[in-house]
Amino acid sequence: MADLVGRCAAARSPATSANLGPGFDSFGLALGLYDDFEVTLVRAGLEIDVEGEGAELVPRDESHLVVTAMRAAFDRLGARQPGLRLRCRNRVPHGRGLGSSASAIVSGVVLARALAESAREPSDEDMLGLAAEIEGHPDNVAACMLGGFTLAWTTDQGVRALRLEPHPGLRPVVFVPPAPVATDVARGLLPAGVSHRDASVNAAHAGLLVAAITSRPDLLLEASSDLLHQEFRRPAMPVSLALVDAIRSEGSPAVLSGAGPAVLALATADAAVDVPRWTPPGWRALRLEISPVGCAVTSAR
Repeated sequence: MADLVGRCAAARSPATSANLGPGFDSFGLALGLYDDFEVTLVRAGLEIDVEGEGAELVPRDESHLVVTAMRAAFDRLGARQPGLRLRCRNRVPHGRGLGSSASAIVSGVVLARALAESAREPSDEDMLGLAAEIEGHPDNVAACMLGGFTLAWTTDQGVRALRLEPHPGLRPVVFVPPAPVATDVARGLLPAGVSHRDASVNAAHAGLLVAAITSRPDLLLEASSDLLHQEFRRPAMPVSLALVDAIRSEGSPAVLSGAGPAVLALATADAAVDVPRWTPPGWRALRLEISPVGCAVTSAR
């Protein structure tokens, strides 16, 4: 490890919105809002400096998600564990359904790969599988790692993901509430099962959504309708679901972002979103681009 002491790398990772309505735990969209992380390998110890979103809440010990992911990646790569000096500049809101945990996890995995000396070069698929293992599901980490619009699924051999090019006319608007809702709370509201009819309808909408996002944005309103998770989460985020209902009632596609409580609206030339009128009191609205790239090491030395 002595020869690695002093090596450093920086990574930038995008926010993500998962599910996108019917694509539960499968679909993801990378958004043009980025966290920046820089890590330096030191002889021993751990130093963490955080500024920006969640700075007052995130841990400064081994449980910090970037550190957790780096440790797991070093182990997976067969590398010795170094001391770490980590600098975080957070812009992705925490606990709002915008992939802050995926941003940290994917960045940690990518940074470890950039800095470790390994007998083998791990593939993006290897790193995606590890990130999904830490996160618990692959939708956000796939979009964070690959950028654009992604479909992720799990096989007996591991996690797979496909990146597709979103239609250039899509203009995401994210409505961010002042208070978070924990993902485990949102997931805890979901039933153990749904009817065969609802599953069939959702499967049709999910297939249609792929076409809508990539080539037929005129179909987004119908395609983004969901029966698997959103309505069950209404008790934990009534304002969010009321906002989804209001935007959709005027013909614009809107969904919970991930597990919420943020709301994602997909504006197009034919379905504009009246941002000032629809922003609830105390909320903020972010007009974003779709990020064409995923998490990337911006420098390493």
